[in-house]
Amino acid sequence: MIVKSKDFGWELIHQQAHGLLAVKIANHWKPDIRTGRWLETLVALTEHDDGQEPWEGRNHLTEAGAPLDFRIEMYSIGQAKRMIEIALEKSRWNALLVSRHATFLYSSLAQQNDEMADFLKQQRHNQQKWMKQLNVAKSTVDSAYAFVQWCDALSLILCQGQIPENGRQLEISPGPDETPYFIFQRSDQSVGVVPWPFETPKFSLQVEAYQLHQLSFKNDAELYACIQESPVEEKEWLFRENEK
Repeated sequence: MIVKSKDFGWELIHQQAHGLLAVKIANHWKPDIRTGRWLETLVALTEHDDGQEPWEGRNHLTEAGAPLDFRIEMYSIGQAKRMIEIALEKSRWNALLVSRHATFLYSSLAQQNDEMADFLKQQRHNQQKWMKQLNVAKSTVDSAYAFVQWCDALSLILCQGQIPENGRQLEISPGPDETPYFIFQRSDQSVGVVPWPFETPKFSLQVEAYQLHQLSFKNDAELYACIQESPVEEKEWLFRENEK
C-alpha cells in the first residue's frame, strides 16, 4: 500500500492501483519508441507489485496499528516469489521483466540476508535461462525493463504526491533510450514532462485513493473493513506538452 498521513487520517492507494496507473502512463507513449512485446510488457507493468500478503493477522499494519506503507516493509521474499510465479504463468517475457524488477528492488539486501542472497542468485539464473529460451539479447531486456522502471517511477511520484512546487523539475528515471526525463507542475496545476515522450499533446491520468478516517486498527480485518466503507477520491492529473 501507498499510505500518506492526512488531517482526516490516512490516504491509501493500493499497489495494484499504482500498477494500473503505470500502465495508463505507458499507454500514452509514442508508438515509435515503444518497446517490443508491447502487450506482454504492459501486463508486466500492471502486475509488477502483485503477490502481497493476504488480509489476515497484522500483515498490513505497523506495530502502532497504522496502515503499513510499502516503504516501511524493507522486503518480502514471499511476495517477490509469488509475483514471479504469477508472471511466469502468463509468459517467460512477463516473468523476465518482473524478475528484473525484483532484483532491482532487493540487490542491495543480498549481503544482509542469506535467504535473499539465494533468491537473487536464482533470479539471475532464471533471467539468463529465459533470455536464452526467448532468443533475446540482454540489451533488449535492459531497454524494456528501463521502460517498466520509468513508468513505475512516474506512477509512484504521482501516487506519493512528490511533484515539486513552483515549477521546479524532478528527474523521473532514465528512459529506455537512456534519456533523462523530468517532471514539473505549472501554476495552473497542469503537469509537464521534458522531453515529451507521449503520443498526444494533452491527456489525463487518474488513480483511486481511499480516505480512512481512523488512525489505528487492531488487525487486518478491521483495516480491510474500514477500507471498504471509506470514501474514495479519484485523483487526477492533466498532462500537457510545453507550448512551442
